[in-house]
Amino acid sequence: MALQPVVKRSVSGDVFEQIAADVLSGELAPGATLPSERQLAEALGVSRPAVREALQRLAAAGLVAVRQGDATTVLDYRRGAGLEVLPRLLVRAGELDPGVARSILEARLHNGPKVAELAATRLAATHSEVGTALERSVTALAAEADPVTQQRHALDFWDHVVDAADSIVFRLMFNMLRAAYEPALVALAPIMSAEVGNVEAYRELAAAIVAGRPNEAADIARTLLAPATTTLIDALGGH
Repeated sequence: MALQPVVKRSVSGDVFEQIAADVLSGELAPGATLPSERQLAEALGVSRPAVREALQRLAAAGLVAVRQGDATTVLDYRRGAGLEVLPRLLVRAGELDPGVARSILEARLHNGPKVAELAATRLAATHSEVGTALERSVTALAAEADPVTQQRHALDFWDHVVDAADSIVFRLMFNMLRAAYEPALVALAPIMSAEVGNVEAYRELAAAIVAGRPNEAADIARTLLAPATTTLIDALGGH
């Protein structure tokens, strides 16, 4: 565990990022113990309260277990962490992790059709507002040629679909998947270009949702989302 001195004095976030990176990379393996607060503070050149705050954040993220009067132990993030670690897993040291990218696209393929189905089922009172928002997103998508900006418009489209689905679980999942996905827009552009350039499919999906046709909405969403997932899995050799 190679700790780097932190320059800023308001640094609990920087301490958190350093240790979190070591945990998520595997440099700090599950079951390993961290140095004491005093030792960490000295190695990092920060105050003990800053270290304590960082450790509390790490514990809240499911990355370590902090026990009063005992050593802080690294946890298996695959067992205890939540979706909030996805952005750090997807892009590490400036490099896109293909396996994590594949997992995110697989989650989209699984959840997207269900969200579209729920949106078409539950639109009800928000019919005109959601219809207008979806059409605005499709219009913006159609007018854009840059594949990175197209992805942003597509994310906005799905944001409105999730609103219409009226599911707090899908909303929170979408928030975290989006947070993980957005830093990788440039890297994913070649894979996503066909999907986000398929304006007609977005238009058809919006129409099915607004018309209250849940089965059709789910089918269109599945057809729209499948190619990017298939392309990435093929690029990874099927793994």
